[in-house]
Amino acid sequence: MRVDTADRSAQYIKGVGPDRLKLLKRLGISTIKDSLRYFPARYEDRSNIKPISQLKPDIYQTIKGKVVSSSIFRTRSAMTIFQLVVSDGTARLYCLWFRQPYMKKYFKENDIIILYGKIQKATKLQVIHPEYEIIRDEARQEDTVHTGRIVPIYPLASGVNQRSLRRIIKNSIEQYASYVDEILPVRIQARHKLLDICSAIKNIHFPSNESQREQARRKIVFDEFFLLQLVLAIKRYKLKNMPNGKAHMVEQRKEEEFFKGLPFRPTDAQKRVIKDVKVDMRNPRPMNRLIQGEVGSGKTLISAYGFFLTVVNNHQGAIMVPTEILAKQHYLAFCSLFAPLGITIALLINGMKKKEKDEVLQSIASGLVDIVVGTHTLIQKKIEFKDLGLLVIDEQHKFGVEQRGALKMKAKNYDILIMTATPIPRTMAMTLYGDMDISIVDELPQGKRDVKTMWVDSSRINEVYVFVREQLKEKKQAYIIYPVIDESSAFKSEGAAKMYKKLQDDIFRDFKVGLIHGRLDDNEKHGIMKNFKKGEIDLLVATTIVEVGIDISNASVMVIENAERFGLSQLHQLRGRIGRGKGPSYCLLVSDARTEEARQRLEAIANTEDGFKIAQEDLNIRGPGELFGKRQHGLPELALGNLLSDVDILEEARKEAFSLVEEDPKLCHPSYTELRKELNENFKDKFHFGLIG
Repeated sequence: MRVDTADRSAQYIKGVGPDRLKLLKRLGISTIKDSLRYFPARYEDRSNIKPISQLKPDIYQTIKGKVVSSSIFRTRSAMTIFQLVVSDGTARLYCLWFRQPYMKKYFKENDIIILYGKIQKATKLQVIHPEYEIIRDEARQEDTVHTGRIVPIYPLASGVNQRSLRRIIKNSIEQYASYVDEILPVRIQARHKLLDICSAIKNIHFPSNESQREQARRKIVFDEFFLLQLVLAIKRYKLKNMPNGKAHMVEQRKEEEFFKGLPFRPTDAQKRVIKDVKVDMRNPRPMNRLIQGEVGSGKTLISAYGFFLTVVNNHQGAIMVPTEILAKQHYLAFCSLFAPLGITIALLINGMKKKEKDEVLQSIASGLVDIVVGTHTLIQKKIEFKDLGLLVIDEQHKFGVEQRGALKMKAKNYDILIMTATPIPRTMAMTLYGDMDISIVDELPQGKRDVKTMWVDSSRINEVYVFVREQLKEKKQAYIIYPVIDESSAFKSEGAAKMYKKLQDDIFRDFKVGLIHGRLDDNEKHGIMKNFKKGEIDLLVATTIVEVGIDISNASVMVIENAERFGLSQLHQLRGRIGRGKGPSYCLLVSDARTEEARQRLEAIANTEDGFKIAQEDLNIRGPGELFGKRQHGLPELALGNLLSDVDILEEARKEAFSLVEEDPKLCHPSYTELRKELNENFKDKFHFGLIG
């Protein structure tokens, strides 16, 4: 759309004054472009006009007739009723509006009118508060807005009703839809038999039939996906063609020394992904790879190999993790692995004393430290690397896009490795990580993860406690997880703090019980986890703080209270804390789930341990907007596109976008003028790089 027109205030739309503009802003409609892209939530088919004599009670139906008479009368309680009598020659219909006497001025005898409402059969055939439309020109009946057609139903806000909003959007389309510029190249539009954008906008709001609506939606969804994939294609191109990257080479002798020092043999999946990383890092173009793998699949080893490569090439490595507990765990693991190779590791977290932190910062800047393990403290401005060669972000969805972007500004042209134990369905990966190469660690080390999952009603909680006691008597350890720290009336849930006292003083008084949650300071949290790992705590009462990176091989039981309060992927992550030692482990989901969605989640987690199946089911149940919030991925929200139902369109759009960038990376051809404008106006600030040079 022409910028000056698109960005004009919605007050330029016929029927919108200053007061109405304030109401429209509650819906996010400030400009003309906003109004054209405020799409219906659903539709009602009001096109099937029935003779009045054939109307059926208790059904919403559409009729067309002439106004016979109108009148106002009062009930015994002094309530005014406006009555309109309509006839179509087959019978009469009585239309009633309560407390709206002013409506009498809208209708004249013999007016042609179309009505839509729920028909009632009392002493006579009637309809209360129907939608109506007066047809002033029968030759232009197709221009109806509220009746006699497929009618759009929009999301509303306080002070805005369907009737007025529908009319405003109709006016906006009539005034400005022809100003909307086509962004798709003609050949792509023709190849996929897409409507032109002006027709698509008209028919997504006011379609004449279902086929037109579907065609309009397909066009708009294709455009959405195409723009998004084009951004990712350009970003991928720029990363792949970034000059002066770091080519990591390694002697076979040194590589063999690294693998000989491992306390275990890598799985075939680990070997395959390590090979991907090796090929990427050997190339002078920066690596930009995502590694997905189940909890316990050995992603840490892959990152360790990457660090080994960058250090033997005289560069530094850094890994950012979401919690201090996980940072300390990685630090100890890397120290054990790299000490024999003479590689120095530093820990950088908030809980350190100032003097100690300053010494670490100085060592990083001077190059005395080879690998830095830290939390979000790594993004602080005062941290400088001498020569960063590899950045690893672990459980990256725990960080906002701004945090990740700040860390990426610490150096130039280094390799990036992102790791996640949250399996990402293919459609999400194509959208969130479409600019990245993806490797999957789809194999667990031999003997790992024998976890039996059961869903039990809260009425059986005492049986659950008996079972936990039996496991503790066998010298095993256990977790009991609560959704909140303190008691919540909104959740109808006991809090971890209160239940800790009850469990410690009563039910498990003959065992050592610990408590961990997010409000404890970092030293307390680390001390509790250290004692749990050493076996000095038998039962750990916790919140979701243990969701990521806690490795206690002796823990064989996890009880999750109010399990319906957790998302599927979160339940899977929590369950991943057990099943790390020998023998079977048990995950008990305690819930009185009442909603269908909650039942679906609990049945899914109880029936499979396959993280990708669980992630797909989570996507099906909750939708992409809930699964990965906008704060995390930083992408603009899709107005119409759906990653579940529109996979075919997404794949078509992605193929076209990546092909176009391969042919013309800077979109120099004159036919891409509108495309360049759209990208730079609407996407440039949402990514940490310039789109079109």
